[in-house]
Amino acid sequence: MKITVLLFATLKQKAGWGQKEMDVQAGTTVAELLQSLNVEHPRIRILHVPVYVAVNEAYAEAHTVLHEGDEIALFPPVSGGSHHE
Repeated sequence: MKITVLLFATLKQKAGWGQKEMDVQAGTTVAELLQSLNVEHPRIRILHVPVYVAVNEAYAEAHTVLHEGDEIALFPPVSGGSHHE
């Protein structure tokens, strides 16, 4: 089944891509997708950094099962911020 993976911020910079269509097996979970990305794209180091996952614009847990056509967004936690005076 086909899903779309979106990377943001430093993940996008490290991978060199921001959006990619992937084929995964039916029943694949978020955790399994992250493992697969870690193997296919070791520069991301996805299992070694904090990462938020959203499936179809809703936060998802590691056990969330993916479905045909899902859009999975991966992004690191935001740190810092702007300082207004």
